[in-house]
Amino acid sequence: MLQNVLLEREIYSSEEHKMTRKMIQDFIKNEMMDKLEEWEKNGMVSRRIWERAGELGLLCMDIPMDFGGGGLDFSFNALFIEELGKKGVSGPGFSLHSDVVAPYILKYGTEAQKIKYLPQMASGKMITSLGMTEPDCGSDLQAIKTKAVDNGDHYLVNGQKTFITNGFMSDMSLVAVKTNHGIENEGISLLLIESGSKGFEKGVPFKKIGMKAQDTCELFFDDVKVPKENLLGQEGSGFKIMMTELARERLIVALNAIGGAEGAIENTIEYTSTRTAFKQPIAGFQNTQFKLAECASQLQIHQAFLDRCIKLLSEHKLTAESASMAKYSATEMYNKVVDECLQLFGGYGYMWDYPIARMYADNRVARIYAGTNEIMKVLIARGLFRELFQGIKNKS
Repeated sequence: MLQNVLLEREIYSSEEHKMTRKMIQDFIKNEMMDKLEEWEKNGMVSRRIWERAGELGLLCMDIPMDFGGGGLDFSFNALFIEELGKKGVSGPGFSLHSDVVAPYILKYGTEAQKIKYLPQMASGKMITSLGMTEPDCGSDLQAIKTKAVDNGDHYLVNGQKTFITNGFMSDMSLVAVKTNHGIENEGISLLLIESGSKGFEKGVPFKKIGMKAQDTCELFFDDVKVPKENLLGQEGSGFKIMMTELARERLIVALNAIGGAEGAIENTIEYTSTRTAFKQPIAGFQNTQFKLAECASQLQIHQAFLDRCIKLLSEHKLTAESASMAKYSATEMYNKVVDECLQLFGGYGYMWDYPIARMYADNRVARIYAGTNEIMKVLIARGLFRELFQGIKNKS
């Protein structure tokens, strides 16, 4: 019913997109939905679901075929993210793996690093994570304390990371470390650290408000030897690389949000059309109609903007400001939509057996990770007042 109101999205209109959507929907329905309770109980998904996604070609879809990927454009990754969000599937951290770690390696890795890691990642046989956040620093990446000391043919890494998506299951983590110690404004470098390395330990997965099936934990490094060939990019270039690539990470959070909002509205339309009160369907009340009309309008508006951002990213033109706008606005919209939808479910909306309850719990972190929404507004404002800030900097 919702599709009767929303305009067809040109970005997903090709026959290849339609076939991929059908495959994704079947994958979610037949191989994921009945396992959510088990995954939530375990605090993580099975490795088999990663391998199955790899078998279907759903991982690293925009990585070149020479490195095991699908050779497609980013819109196919975006479609997968939205479909997972639509069904409230938060367990497998596929997008962090395919849309953050893989592009880092593709863009900045050596040929040897690409050959070693990307095919394994595309197959789902290697699960990856991203080690940036630390106990004493979240959005302020320049404040990280994990250090890598140059020991000739290797680095010696010591430190701790926290809130790491895929952390417990990961076979390799892309870790931000401080190098050039003792120098003011110490440089940040990126290292590919394999989980089997001596001194690399993982904490027990956190018990979280939502996203209960997604393993999130701490990573500990105690004199971990990392070969020099595992340096990604140039030493000291890590912060610049992270700032350049954060736009994509923020866009995938926004895509998950609009997928979730669409799923929440669809579930609520179905529920209110069959649930009765005062001898009529809840959907028969004007309040229900108006609330869902407002939600559908906001969804459509955000879909249009996100489609533009997908196109810009595919053309390597997405700015940090636009990505920040997408992440900030889409996650705020999803929060309001899922709250309105849960209200229309009444008491049943508060029961974990109903997907709307999972969506309500899961969506909250979207305004925090990949940079808090407060940070997003700072970045947007910097873009608006770039000349002013540059003038102040030059005077100082």
